[in-house]
Amino acid sequence: MNKLFLIGATAMLLSACGSQQNNETVNISKQNIQLENDQMSPEALWAMSRIGGYQASPDGQHIVFQMGYYSVEENKSHQVLWMMNYDGTDQKQLTEDADNETDAQWLDNETIAFLKGGEVWKMNLNGSARKQLSDTEGKIEGFQFSPDRKKIILLQSIDFNEIIKKNPEDLPKATGRLVTDLMYRHWDHYVESIQHPFLAEVNANGISDAIDILEGEPYECPMEPFGGIEQLTWSPDSKFIAFTCRCLTGISYSISTDSDIFLYDVDSKDINKTKNLCKNSCEFAVVPDGGYVDSPDNTCNPTKSLKNQFINTNLKDNNVGYDINPKFSPDGRYVAWLSMERDGYESDRNRLCVYDLSRMSEEPCNDIKTYVTESFDSSVDDFCWAPDSHTIYFIGVWHATENLYRTNLQGEVTQLSNDWADFGSLQMLNDKQILAERHSYVAPADLYTVTPGDSISDTKIAQITEVNKEILDQLGKPSVEQYWVKTTDGKEMLTWVILPPHFDKNKKYPTLLFCEGGPQSPVSQFWSYRWNFFIMASQGYVVVAPNRRGLPGFGQEWLEEISGDWTGQCMNDYLSAIDFATENLPYVDKDRLGAVGASFGGFSVYYLAGHHNKRFKCFIAHDGAFNLEAMYTETEENWFSNWEYDDAYWNKDQTARARKTYENSPHRFVDKWDTPILVIHGEKDYRINATQGMSAFNAARMRGIEAELLIFPDENHWVLKPQNGILWQRTYFDWLNRWLKN
Repeated sequence: MNKLFLIGATAMLLSACGSQQNNETVNISKQNIQLENDQMSPEALWAMSRIGGYQASPDGQHIVFQMGYYSVEENKSHQVLWMMNYDGTDQKQLTEDADNETDAQWLDNETIAFLKGGEVWKMNLNGSARKQLSDTEGKIEGFQFSPDRKKIILLQSIDFNEIIKKNPEDLPKATGRLVTDLMYRHWDHYVESIQHPFLAEVNANGISDAIDILEGEPYECPMEPFGGIEQLTWSPDSKFIAFTCRCLTGISYSISTDSDIFLYDVDSKDINKTKNLCKNSCEFAVVPDGGYVDSPDNTCNPTKSLKNQFINTNLKDNNVGYDINPKFSPDGRYVAWLSMERDGYESDRNRLCVYDLSRMSEEPCNDIKTYVTESFDSSVDDFCWAPDSHTIYFIGVWHATENLYRTNLQGEVTQLSNDWADFGSLQMLNDKQILAERHSYVAPADLYTVTPGDSISDTKIAQITEVNKEILDQLGKPSVEQYWVKTTDGKEMLTWVILPPHFDKNKKYPTLLFCEGGPQSPVSQFWSYRWNFFIMASQGYVVVAPNRRGLPGFGQEWLEEISGDWTGQCMNDYLSAIDFATENLPYVDKDRLGAVGASFGGFSVYYLAGHHNKRFKCFIAHDGAFNLEAMYTETEENWFSNWEYDDAYWNKDQTARARKTYENSPHRFVDKWDTPILVIHGEKDYRINATQGMSAFNAARMRGIEAELLIFPDENHWVLKPQNGILWQRTYFDWLNRWLKN
């Protein structure tokens, strides 16, 4: 439930709002709307264009990038490709028809490959000479050409019947599913297929038949639910593929975050010769048929946190946490990836691990791995190698902003930017400049070039796209302030305050306390198409957004103070923030306060509903956990509940943290609820099941409390379809206006 969830948002929007095949009738284009006034509306928000993937040409002279257009009327999206010069000039849309075109990759300085209709195509950089290269009946879901352009990785789904058994052939209309183990559902779907990487030759006629790199293996690559082609990469000489894989299934998968980086020899095409770069054994298979390896006798307790079990107390040198997203250095000597230290902890600090391939034959393997961001007490979210193969640029959250940093192989970290904004991704544009996506509370995503200097003051940042200029120019712009708030335990907490356009310091404004999800996701300068501070402020609300206990960017100690203490200091932090606002900001109306949030933020709202001492006049909880005992066995990724709660609710030897967690579940305090509440939930949310939201709504109504339930049968933990998005926003503001304005 951490920031990693954001990695798959673009892909999820694409699949939800129109697949490669189903936009054939209406060519959805850029929305050129004229607003009646300068107030952001739900319709204006959904009319905005959304930048997706991007890539610079090998010579750094051109940039191809993906844009998403959304039609509320059609309830679909259209993904298109654009071209521009390196400095943002001469921008031109390449996609001409109603089909989605995505995943652009340069073949040379004049030719672009892309995905259309589940097949790989190519075209000239001006969009001409289009040619289909693959013929798989639309099965390709991602691809990556080798640097020498002679081979290609193709991502395709294969049938998977290890957990959900295939129904008998003579019952073709049967809809039942026979489930034999855990991980039968993931995020928003039943797991009846998994992705595998396929390797194919490229010749003058196109792409040949492909072989399954993981043939016969029951493991997914890339990993569910958000992994894509970024989890695989080619070596510069095209001889090796580094890929991410978690060699686990069933209950073993459900309690572990242990994924590894593997090195596949392209010439041998033998999975048994594949090297595990994370484990000391350096073998592909790390899990015996008996199940998850935790102790010398191959046993572990799946009803308890792995925190103090054998794998974390004795095997941490084996990279037992998440290891993902490998990238080779330009000279091919090193491969770097994002690495978490502990198994079962999805919000552990993402370190930047560098492996020296020139020493790969040495044993043990862990002696040739170094971590080059140890002085940065927060997570690395994305990175790219500089041309010298000794410098790495990366982005990470510190003090509620996602800025740019540089490190070297000695781990000497230098900060290069310090803006109230978030970088979302980055890559090299040329030998001296970086190409990056950036956004903030008041600006949706655009592309920027960065010329790194020796320090923050020497670094030059230039915006090269303004994809929503026509809409933004019509809108009044909110303003953002930052405060450090004293907490009940004497610490300082960074809190953002977002003010409405045309702000009048002499007026009193209804004010919202924003409760972040995760529970370990940052309240940095994000831009969301649902939890959007611009539209909240534009609708006349002050927003108070605290970086409470448990959020990254303030050191590992601050981050980890929430695990096992969901209803302790972090809840005090929320109340400290809103109390600071009412006592120190004269424009905050203490008689018109609301609290809103999703996921852990929804849990927070449910808990505050029973503990707010009449501070708030209304609540909104989206996809929140209400009954933690029920959620323990309802959620699909059991490692999360194990780490956060310590124990299954039925264990008689529970830790004190576990007892505190279950004793303070929000459903135990419904008798103290006294305030109107809007509950929102998606029925395809398998992370926090819809029964949690239904139970909260039912409890409120049975208590005689004003309540409404907005239920989405076809949405997951997010709301992705345009008309559902509009309905969400309208319902949200109707509820707030009813209790805080009228």
